Amino acid sequence: MTRHIPGEERRARLGVRQLLAPGLRADTPEAVAEALVGLHGSDPASVFLSIAARTEGVDSTAVEDALYERRGLVRMHGMRRTVFVLPRALVPVVQASSTDAVARTERKGLVSFVTGQGLTEKELADAEAAVLAALAEGPATGLQLSAALPELRREFVYGAGKSYETKQTLGMRLVPLLAMEGRIVRGRPRGSWTSGQFSWELATESPELTREHAQEELVRRWLAAYGPGTEADLKWWTAWPLGQVRKALAAVGAETVRLDEGTGFVLPGDTDPVATPEPWAALLPALDPAPMGRQARDWFLHPDDRAAMFDRSGNIGASIWWAGHIIGAWAQRPDGEIAVRYLRDIGAEAEAAVATETARVTAWLGTIRVTPRFRTRTERELVD
Repeated sequence: MTRHIPGEERRARLGVRQLLAPGLRADTPEAVAEALVGLHGSDPASVFLSIAARTEGVDSTAVEDALYERRGLVRMHGMRRTVFVLPRALVPVVQASSTDAVARTERKGLVSFVTGQGLTEKELADAEAAVLAALAEGPATGLQLSAALPELRREFVYGAGKSYETKQTLGMRLVPLLAMEGRIVRGRPRGSWTSGQFSWELATESPELTREHAQEELVRRWLAAYGPGTEADLKWWTAWPLGQVRKALAAVGAETVRLDEGTGFVLPGDTDPVATPEPWAALLPALDPAPMGRQARDWFLHPDDRAAMFDRSGNIGASIWWAGHIIGAWAQRPDGEIAVRYLRDIGAEAEAAVATETARVTAWLGTIRVTPRFRTRTERELVD
């Protein structure tokens, strides 16, 4: 008989496998990224705060070292055209499973866009070579590259005749494409770790994988971190066609389980019950992988609370968790105070645990001030 995995056990798995339950915090940034498959990197601050929530003795300098010195973590475009911070070993997996297909589409679009306005394919190739040659001399920001390479400053009209008509330079399109193709990577940003003004560096060589092998490995990792999950969850998270999702699940040998919302999947042999850990509190940042790792969220977020936690584009704001449930939102005010708002009465034990975690996050941030790149209604209200 197919085993039913209820919401309570799914919340237990989340707490244990995503390093949020008591006694399970990691001691390196890389260990967090491994446990979560990757960290959402669209908002630079979220990467640091997701790691802070799951580690002991790891400060922002240690995260920067992992990203920019020892390169144990790499920031790149991944699933759903989204920027992720990934363990180095997963870079070729994500590149082959997800990014290559998008890069091919972007390459075709760029060639059509610029050649339609007078640039030859040879001139485009020469501009690419110039960027790579410049970065061979050392890291540079997009502005520095454009200042040094006049061909990157050539302008093209986007949306001609439309209400949104604007001008784009070649550098605005070409440099991100080279990163999407895995030829260059984002390096240390200008300013603090909350900055998104990244420098660019040449990428190191990675093994080339087939799409099928890479998708199988990524699904295996996702099931280990987020399972059980449905085909819809996995299709949403990867943005792959459903046929590719099903083929990868079959290649992994995923076992079927019953979930409240329908048929789910786990890794082979992962059907045994998971004990409920001691209650845990966490302050997770906007776009944290815990809520963003799947499409269906009713088992940890009440449907009535969705509007308070997500923006109109489906990006979650900073969330407060207790024992596997989202129970509120938080935001940092300009003076550094962390303001919280509970979605309902949570009880004295939970409030005390949240207060302890709030103090920990406040101390971790120190003098740094964080404003989420994607702001929810609740976050704005807390700050104002």
